[in-house]
Amino acid sequence: MFVDQTKIYVKGGDGGNGMVAFRREKYVPMGGPAGGDGGKGADVVFEVNEGLRTLMDFRYQRHWKAPRGEHGMSKNQHGKNAKDMIVKVPPGTVVMDAETKEVIADLVEHGQRAVIAKGGRGGRGNSRFATPSNPAPELAENGEPGLERDVILELKLLADVGLVGFPSVGKSTLLSVVSSAKPKIAEYHFTTIVPNLGMVETEDNRSFVMADLPGLIEGASEGVGLGHQFLRHIERTRVIVHVIDMAAMEGRDPYDDFLTINKELEEYNLRLTERPQIIVANKMDMPEAEENLQKFKERLEEDFPIFPISALSRKGLRELLFSIADKIEQTPEFPLDHEEEDETGINRVLYKHEADPEAFYITREPDGAFVVSGEKIEKLFKMTNFQTDESIRRFSRQLRGLGVDEALRKKGAKDGDTVKLLEFEFEFVE
Repeated sequence: MFVDQTKIYVKGGDGGNGMVAFRREKYVPMGGPAGGDGGKGADVVFEVNEGLRTLMDFRYQRHWKAPRGEHGMSKNQHGKNAKDMIVKVPPGTVVMDAETKEVIADLVEHGQRAVIAKGGRGGRGNSRFATPSNPAPELAENGEPGLERDVILELKLLADVGLVGFPSVGKSTLLSVVSSAKPKIAEYHFTTIVPNLGMVETEDNRSFVMADLPGLIEGASEGVGLGHQFLRHIERTRVIVHVIDMAAMEGRDPYDDFLTINKELEEYNLRLTERPQIIVANKMDMPEAEENLQKFKERLEEDFPIFPISALSRKGLRELLFSIADKIEQTPEFPLDHEEEDETGINRVLYKHEADPEAFYITREPDGAFVVSGEKIEKLFKMTNFQTDESIRRFSRQLRGLGVDEALRKKGAKDGDTVKLLEFEFEFVE
């Protein structure tokens, strides 16, 4: 089964908690704090494995949760950092944030890696909070929560050449005779329902990857037929080979076919029309094909190279393959829309979706309770150890510093009102 798009949930590992501990050794009076820091949580890292061809694995495992760091220990022992979670993906995988639709990573080469969800840092132990005024603090942090997000994975095949054309024009037959690929071939439309890849080698030992894409029809860019589902696979190809049934065995006009498919390519993504296109006039062994080819050439306005072939009897394939190989050598790789290149040719990634611009938000529930939410304040809350009074006092100082108390007063909070933060409830005290 070929899977080329799926949505999954990833979560970086939480940091380990810091520890509250003191030195209790003979002959060391007032030994002082000795609580160690927690270890860092694991990152979720995607790595390209060229042996994979589909996103099938992600259909069965949609949750990827990295392990948390080890907690800090007494005697100032640091908790162990968690080992990164490596997730294998096929080459050509584009990872997007499901909410913002921002591209997080475009993974193309074997071994290429990208951190998709960062693990949280470890919480600090009480020895980190010692000051001259408070030499023995009973205060430690919990580990920072790891980043969690839903991501969409899209697979865009890494082919140099994409075969396009109406159903049943001979794309699969062409791929099967020029490479060792074995696509399904039959005399009915949409025989090919998943893209097929084949490695093609010319007589002068040049090689390239060719993809046979499921047949496009009119309206494909809007999702008619199978077109829209697989048009994304043509985005990475350098050369488009347009296969046309010159024998007009389906009763359509070859020139109209040519215009229709190009219109679909243009409507799907304007960049596709910039790619060089080679026209393959297939089924030339059939009657009326020569006559149709002459009419086609007369009506063709632009100067496209045309190669009359018969994929079935293998006529004209040698010249076609040489021409394709030449075109690939002359054509640079096309960056996808999201790859913005600067003058130096280096792809720079701008990470924008990092922090919430507002530290907190306050809303009210129907029962009159105040609800405080926000990325920053929730992180502070999760990193507070509510087992010690000192940690609780520190948390209330942090809230005051962020202006939560003042904002609640402005919203009309009175002494004794209920304030909710995540699943916890507090009482507002003036």
